Amino acid sequence: MKKIVIVGGGAGGLQLATSLGRHFAFNRFGRRIKSPAAQVTLIDKNRTHIWKPLLHQVATGALDSSLDALNYQVHARANGFHFELGSLQGLNRGGKTIELAEVCGEDGKPLVPARELEYDYLVIALGSQSNDFNTPGVRDNCQFLDSAEQAQKFHNKLLDRFLQLENRVRDTVAIAIVGGGATGVELAAELVDAVHEMGHYGRIKNGDLKVTLIEAGPHLLPALPPRLGNSSAKELTNLGVRVLTGTQVAEANANGFVTKDGEEIPADIRVWAAGVKAPDFLQQLDGLALNRQNQIEVEATLRSKSDPNIFALGDCAGCIDAQEHKVPPRAQAAQQMAKTARDNLINLVEKPEAPLQPFTYKDHGSLVSLSKFDAVGSLMGGLVKGSLTIEGRLAGLAYRSLYRMHLAALHGWPKAMLLYLIGQANRFVKPRLKMH
Repeated sequence: MKKIVIVGGGAGGLQLATSLGRHFAFNRFGRRIKSPAAQVTLIDKNRTHIWKPLLHQVATGALDSSLDALNYQVHARANGFHFELGSLQGLNRGGKTIELAEVCGEDGKPLVPARELEYDYLVIALGSQSNDFNTPGVRDNCQFLDSAEQAQKFHNKLLDRFLQLENRVRDTVAIAIVGGGATGVELAAELVDAVHEMGHYGRIKNGDLKVTLIEAGPHLLPALPPRLGNSSAKELTNLGVRVLTGTQVAEANANGFVTKDGEEIPADIRVWAAGVKAPDFLQQLDGLALNRQNQIEVEATLRSKSDPNIFALGDCAGCIDAQEHKVPPRAQAAQQMAKTARDNLINLVEKPEAPLQPFTYKDHGSLVSLSKFDAVGSLMGGLVKGSLTIEGRLAGLAYRSLYRMHLAALHGWPKAMLLYLIGQANRFVKPRLKMH
């Protein structure tokens, strides 16, 4: 029996583990196979999965991660794969083993010792982390939104500041966000909505929160046409957000940001959302070839250029696809890569003589939510001919459908729609903002 080990339970890694688990563990009638051709194991340092594009909602309290998170262990049991809690600590390519670090409890005491796992095929899907571009003070003074844990930390800080506003310990709270991409724009809009919702439960007013969004480029949302970036800036400005474009940050400190022009932007909470890179830890993985963004260099088949038994997908993979295009670090790319990796791994196990399929990235466009106020984006590919820019309700509907499609890939459409309906019911009976 072949052993397929997947490290990283993000959008791509979890989808891959789910589809491979179903393929090898169940027959076409849904019954478990007694002697499967392969055993699939997923490894993640967290117990639960939350879709990364939703982390800005976890940060503001618009989304309760305890309700919307997916438990890896439960999902693994239902879909025919194994789950191991742990974080990758080392790789031995010669021995085809990986080492997982010890698992510690909240008190810091070890729960599970460091251990080794064998593999025949290893898939690395560790995602990405914020890129501070070595800007002085950022690591020590800024909040990041790379994980549910970081989003919850931001949420706790936000609630503390709301408490001070409620009791008039302070008159205003200033939040500055560096990075005018999707994360920065969506977070700014959600913060405005959060203050509005808090006003229903206390004495906080809309003007009590001062939000500044800082973008180094000429317009917001650089991945979208300038018109949509400018439209988003206008909408945010109307909501009371101070939008600064063409502004480069030179330093972060405990009081805020300092721009290259010497302007000081005060901020009680400082958020860095300006660009991503693959985790620095990948440099320690037994000599795997990396590019300048720390991404693992892979062939178009998603096989590592250094080792035919190792694959990489998602944000941590440096891939030039079959059409000679560099694949961007986006959730839709990770999900598409998971499908190609699935087919290639199944062939390696069941039809080793068959050639591997190259990956071709299909850009379906980008959508950005401005909370309940608006949405903007562009649709491409099979849905429309060429490219179509959309705004307003249509864009909002398309944006919400992305998460449902993610759920469908993990659970199938019937269960995905049931989960959606349960979520809507929860929002009807519970406050729209998580306040604890």
